[in-house]
Amino acid sequence: MKLRQLHFVHEIVKHDLSITAAAEALFTSQPGISKQLRLLEDELGVPLFERSGKHLTRLTPAGEQIVQIVDRVLLDVDNISRVAKDFSDGNRGVLSLATTHTQARYALPPAVTAFKKQYPDVTLNLHQGSPPQIARMAAEGEADFAIATEALHHFDELVMLPCYHWNRALLLRPGHPLASVSNPGLKDLARYPLITYTFGFTGRSQLDQAFKAQGLQPNVVLTAVDADVIKTYVRLGLGVGIIANMAYSAEEDDDLVAIDAGHLFSRSTTHIGFRRNQFLRDFMVRFIETFAPHLKRDLIEQVIEIREPAERRAFVAEHVGEVPAL
Repeated sequence: MKLRQLHFVHEIVKHDLSITAAAEALFTSQPGISKQLRLLEDELGVPLFERSGKHLTRLTPAGEQIVQIVDRVLLDVDNISRVAKDFSDGNRGVLSLATTHTQARYALPPAVTAFKKQYPDVTLNLHQGSPPQIARMAAEGEADFAIATEALHHFDELVMLPCYHWNRALLLRPGHPLASVSNPGLKDLARYPLITYTFGFTGRSQLDQAFKAQGLQPNVVLTAVDADVIKTYVRLGLGVGIIANMAYSAEEDDDLVAIDAGHLFSRSTTHIGFRRNQFLRDFMVRFIETFAPHLKRDLIEQVIEIREPAERRAFVAEHVGEVPAL
């Protein structure tokens, strides 16, 4: 059994059982992967995949269990390299963050700036995507950390730590009827066209739940993943914007009226997530502490030791303490 063969199996599964796509991702040939896969199956004495002609159709029961072990083996191989690098050159490396536009644009800059001052030789790779894409990148090892408000809880293999609470703001053009209403309610909002985040982004689920709880149907006329895009269309008069409060700047957005919407919606929580079995290099732990100072090294190490997702969540809820609000 060769490590290269395990890499091939991992990539085949990752690319929806396409040997062609796996070969392209690994810069090798499709026949070469097929040959190595056959050799591995012959050695193991069981097929890992069911086939229809030359195409792989699904994992066999044995394959499903073996793939889980393959993933752990490859992660441990990666951890060996991380441990060695941490001892040989702890202040140099690469840190990959997967996050949404809102986090990258408004929440992360202070932490990234402070982190880069402390670790100038660490290269930061910032990947943006939807919350499910972000969580999947962390779960599959394409990113070290996932930072998002939605979707991370769907991936049990991720350790999730709460970074901060936040709520929303209403954005209006001056002269809009709601601009003169103190503490507008959801019924007031439901009378006007709304512009907000695409479903699945930046706490959008909390917004929909609030309207539903009151039996209201919001008139959402435009959605976007980017708060700056939402602001643009509010300025054009298309509707009332509902954005994360952190995305409003009194200086940059002084042509808009902002109303705090904390009384309308439940607060949302942004989490940082990473694979439990992933070795965290020293600078990775320091990034978490920089981004969320209430998350200390001892706590992070204790959470990592807990195998069961439900137990991890209970431990975090009990021991994290007060989570700050933005």
